[in-house]
Amino acid sequence: MIREPAARRYAQAAFELAEERGDFDAWLEDLEGLADAFDEPAVARALTSERVSVAERERIIQQAAPGIRPLPWNLVRLLLSRGRIRLLPEVAEALRELVEERQGIVRAVVTTAVELDEEGRRSIAGRLGQLTGKQVLVETQVDESILGGLVARIGDRLIDGSARTKLAALKASLEGRR
Repeated sequence: MIREPAARRYAQAAFELAEERGDFDAWLEDLEGLADAFDEPAVARALTSERVSVAERERIIQQAAPGIRPLPWNLVRLLLSRGRIRLLPEVAEALRELVEERQGIVRAVVTTAVELDEEGRRSIAGRLGQLTGKQVLVETQVDESILGGLVARIGDRLIDGSARTKLAALKASLEGRR
């Protein structure tokens, strides 16, 4: 989830450049590859440390992504020069969301009480696709406390069809609080 508004602005600029040139895949490959470097704690510390010179951080990035293309490299250098390189993983994620939105794809995080098999994932993706009018990519989570049913989050939208919520609503209704 993107929390930093500046990350969305950088991603929007990257999206527009990629759209002009028709190279969404190249931008995503470069930025997501660099964002993966942040998974390594030592690299993340070095890239975000004010004690490490910008030139040294550029060298670290070039080692992490030796084939980075010129325009994504310019974005990375801009983030470095403005002291915002920590935003790179969020920029990459926001760019992915923009590209998928353009392609009519949304991601859903679906929480169920039990693990879903592939057929269950496809079924849920199909039903959510009918609701949204888009192709839905489903990521699943298990939370036994929901008892049954499912909870789906698509962007800011929450669909709660869990047994726990239905039981709570029934209890409130029986108590006359509805």
